[in-house]
Amino acid sequence: MSQAKGVQLTYDDGARAVELAREAVEGFVVNGRREQPGSMIDAFYNRTGAFVRLESTRGRGSLRGCAGGYESDDQLGHVIVDAAIEAASEDSCGSEVTPTELSSLTVSVCCVCNLVLTDDPVADMELGTHGVAVDTGSERGWLYPTVPVEHGWSEAEYLGRVCRKAGLPPMAWQQEDVMVTLFEGQIFREREPEGSIEELTN
Repeated sequence: MSQAKGVQLTYDDGARAVELAREAVEGFVVNGRREQPGSMIDAFYNRTGAFVRLESTRGRGSLRGCAGGYESDDQLGHVIVDAAIEAASEDSCGSEVTPTELSSLTVSVCCVCNLVLTDDPVADMELGTHGVAVDTGSERGWLYPTVPVEHGWSEAEYLGRVCRKAGLPPMAWQQEDVMVTLFEGQIFREREPEGSIEELTN
């Protein structure tokens, strides 16, 4: 097992990350353009991965989009903006977010702070803390850290679901040519659409 350290955000940093993601979504959905991060706080100059997740509060609720990457050579502020736009686009969940949906969406941002390359992901994984990515060089897939807890999955089932998302057999994570990376991130989210922001902790 090898581990790489990333950025650590304060609550204010995380709250601003969520605000930035919402601004990027709204700028894309309403005006069809990519908003610049503007005057970035210091933490946003770090080069690390991030994910943005959009959830609808309408009816029974549903995932409206999720995008990003566990590593990046770009600055965090730009990674958040790009992930937010991709999450709101039709490439994420099949249909682009519409202006009428904005007031019913909650925005969540996961900023990657640790990467763990592992030969034994079941033993090294902590459900609710680690996201999982699998990569064969040609196929890759990942799932957000909170997903297995939300669905009641075991470690092995979580790994299998990530493999299926990558277009691989559920047990592919056990193969030597499949690289499994655990990513640990700080997750900040709106408690309700456009509402106050909380940091998720285990």
